[in-house]
Amino acid sequence: MSKSRSFSIYLLKPGFDQTNALVAGHPLDAKVQANFLPEGATLFLLDSEPRPPWWSGYFGVQKNLNQVNKGALVFLPIGGRCFALSFGHVAHNLNDTSYEYDFGLRVTLNSLDPRKLKSTDTVEPSAAKRQRTQLPVESELTLFDFDRDSTILRSLTGKVRDEHKELFRHATGASNLRISTDTLSDGLAPLCEKLLELYGAEQFKISFPDIQNIVPVKDPAILEALNEQLLAALQAKDPDLNLTVPEIINYSDNVFITFSGAGAGLLYDDVYIGRYYDYLASRDFELADVDIEALSRHSLVLTDEDGTPKDRYSILKSLVFDTTLAIAGGSTFHLSEGQWYRVDNNYIARLTSYLDPLYVVTDLPAYTQSSEGAYNLAVSQAQDGIACLDKSSIAPQGQTQVEPCDLLAIRNGNIVFYHVKVSTLSAQLSHLFNQGINAIELLRLDDESVGRLAALLATAFKAEEVENAMTLLADGKCHVQFVIVTRKNPTNRSLNLPLFSRISLMRTMKALHVRGVARSYTFVADSSVDAEGKKKKRKKKAAANAEPVVELA
Repeated sequence: MSKSRSFSIYLLKPGFDQTNALVAGHPLDAKVQANFLPEGATLFLLDSEPRPPWWSGYFGVQKNLNQVNKGALVFLPIGGRCFALSFGHVAHNLNDTSYEYDFGLRVTLNSLDPRKLKSTDTVEPSAAKRQRTQLPVESELTLFDFDRDSTILRSLTGKVRDEHKELFRHATGASNLRISTDTLSDGLAPLCEKLLELYGAEQFKISFPDIQNIVPVKDPAILEALNEQLLAALQAKDPDLNLTVPEIINYSDNVFITFSGAGAGLLYDDVYIGRYYDYLASRDFELADVDIEALSRHSLVLTDEDGTPKDRYSILKSLVFDTTLAIAGGSTFHLSEGQWYRVDNNYIARLTSYLDPLYVVTDLPAYTQSSEGAYNLAVSQAQDGIACLDKSSIAPQGQTQVEPCDLLAIRNGNIVFYHVKVSTLSAQLSHLFNQGINAIELLRLDDESVGRLAALLATAFKAEEVENAMTLLADGKCHVQFVIVTRKNPTNRSLNLPLFSRISLMRTMKALHVRGVARSYTFVADSSVDAEGKKKKRKKKAAANAEPVVELA
């Protein structure tokens, strides 16, 4: 019986092969002979120079210690397409616009036994939250707490159905397909032919119904129009456009980031799109000159503390954005990991019909301050019966801080918890909504937290007001209101929020309803002075405190 081996396989997009799928300046060698390559295949080899591990010099180890990276990419043409088989840590040398992002996942969905799943990787775009869930026994998807409405499935691992076991036994699908197979080199071409067939199949609609409410966009005309809107948002510095690392990061590795593609970049310890704007400005690269090719060429690079690159992702793959498109019937589209997804219009309608009735007109004043904290304090000082609890905590002794709310008041026979956010960014709103749930749950379950809330209110309210508030809390007469400061027109109601924020808000509102908590959301007018000056100040400060410049290819 042949030995089973692991393969990592990419399917290149039409028009890509070994001549144009690799990043510029790659270190791979194409002049190495191999006797058992499949017919028509091309080999690129990585044979790096030996170098000592960082800890050798750190401790002054008196021994010649060197390590090398070995790897290979094999390009295999099949049926008018081209596959790239990756061995070792070399796949980052593929231009990440050259391969199909849904290849591995779709093949996996079409080949796995839906009752024998082992692991899922998901991303929740509202907070750019990535999560890996593993179970000790083979299970169905429902046991992985996968939310079909608000989560994009990035990767799935499990055992394949019986009819595919002769080809491979286990599969993990993301952009690439990772399989375990005993296929010899002369059987790789038939294997890839079968994978191409599985990629085009629709078995997943039966095995995993409704798993992809959010589906990838394939129409070139739609993609072109969406990319035009993306560039317009970038050039306008649209606050709904975000930058994030498109993979699960092991932060224990002391990860730093920088940018490349337009010259040297500074080293930072955090990621946000303002860093990219600063990078472009430092290289005299005008936003008006940024096109899709530039977003594909420019990279977000993960490095160690010395600036040595670990992984890199194109800016295009790292952007998160959602928009609507008139030529597609007003459908909603979401950009994640360089791929545009269309969201079912019926689902958007259900979101609107659920959320819009929960909108209320606020009696809170307009926002004219420079920060959320200043606004919360100003409201509590200007209006009787409102306590500012911003940055306070009701968490039990020794536990992580849990803020009860930003503002608290007694209104219409309820104790009202106001959670305020000066933003309509998806990630920040998701945090806001989670805060509302966490605080109420803690107050329902922990007497110590109730006592801490009473102590906080005692500094702002009269004794009888505190007693009234605690009585209302004990009787379950609570109201959670999410207050969102924005310049957008409040008559738009839920449409003011990014798509996945709407999904997150609906999930939160349903959770509060189940707990018997009254809930609503509102918009406060942002009447503050434009913060353009702060951007310049922050840029100057960042440059002064930044790590040394690191030159990257």
